[in-house]
Amino acid sequence: MPVNRKRVALLVETSLGSGREILRGIARYARQAGDWQLFHAAGGLPEAFPGWMESWEGDAVIARIQNETTRERLESLSLPVIDVLGVCENRFPLVHVDDAAIARSVAEHFRSRHFVHYAFYGIAGENWSQRRASAYREACRGAKSFSLLETARESAGSKGDATRQLHEWLRNLPKPAAMMVCSDQRGLELLEACLAENLSVPEEIAVIGVDNDTALCEISAPPLSSVRGGHFNVGFEAAKLLDAILGGEPPPQTSLLVRPNGLVERDSSNLQAIADPLVARGVRYIREHLADSITNDTISRAAGLSRTLFQKRFREATGQSVREFILGRRIERALLLIRDTDLPLAEVAILCGFRHQEYLGQVVKQATGDTPGTIRKAVRSQ
Repeated sequence: MPVNRKRVALLVETSLGSGREILRGIARYARQAGDWQLFHAAGGLPEAFPGWMESWEGDAVIARIQNETTRERLESLSLPVIDVLGVCENRFPLVHVDDAAIARSVAEHFRSRHFVHYAFYGIAGENWSQRRASAYREACRGAKSFSLLETARESAGSKGDATRQLHEWLRNLPKPAAMMVCSDQRGLELLEACLAENLSVPEEIAVIGVDNDTALCEISAPPLSSVRGGHFNVGFEAAKLLDAILGGEPPPQTSLLVRPNGLVERDSSNLQAIADPLVARGVRYIREHLADSITNDTISRAAGLSRTLFQKRFREATGQSVREFILGRRIERALLLIRDTDLPLAEVAILCGFRHQEYLGQVVKQATGDTPGTIRKAVRSQ
């Protein structure tokens, strides 16, 4: 006897990592349910409403509703709809990431690294960005300073003005600054501006984005730290809610907010706040030369201090010896490469300044309790 399948259309963009994660979550639920048939309209958020849906004979829709046109077209279908974006006000149930919890997680991360100056770079007119900015400001209450810049989504005519505004804002920020950007896309813009202004990241401005869009985070310079917003769970919970509605349950009266599931720290924020500019210069040299045979002499020369004075000021600023600090950064970079790349472990050892693969295995096991191979295998099995 054939299965009576539920025909569900997905209007979720594939151009952003957040959209792809939502689709993965929906697909996971659909596989578990066993009686769903998915119809996907590929494209970006601003894409036009797909023509095939005008005559589509389906049961329900999960959509990231970006504009009034899409909202009106969906309302005309008279089908159950779940919104997984929350940008456009509508009558449909909403499943969304918890913007306030995302912002609080960034503030907590920076507070643990002793920052006292905080900043947020967002998009004017976007409710989700404004929620993150407001929650971040609230979470940073009591800091010495908080700076906010929100610029409009760039058009051809406004791009130059927005860029000049960003550069001027960055130059005038108190430093070192703990910067949250509303999304990974904006994070790339900010890191490019820091590079143009010769501002050192993370020594002068530490940066964390949102969405953990791996491709965007890895191509930035330095690689961008980012919060996993929880979009996979958004997709899963949206599908679960829709299935319940199709089964006869009433739609919820309030939005379902999904909490973030961790922060992926990369080089853009991998540093505690260091007020001593010469120590910060030495730390930057360490970060840029981890693969090399660096010594106290080469680092202190790069910082512009004598070896003895640099070691003294370094311990005062970081609470560690130079040697302890270097080993910690090398282990952190090794773990990132082990987890996020397919590089041979021998090459990971070289890129992180370890003499050979065996020594890499020894220090990683001592630091984590697991071998590099075990760590990589665990990540692949997730």
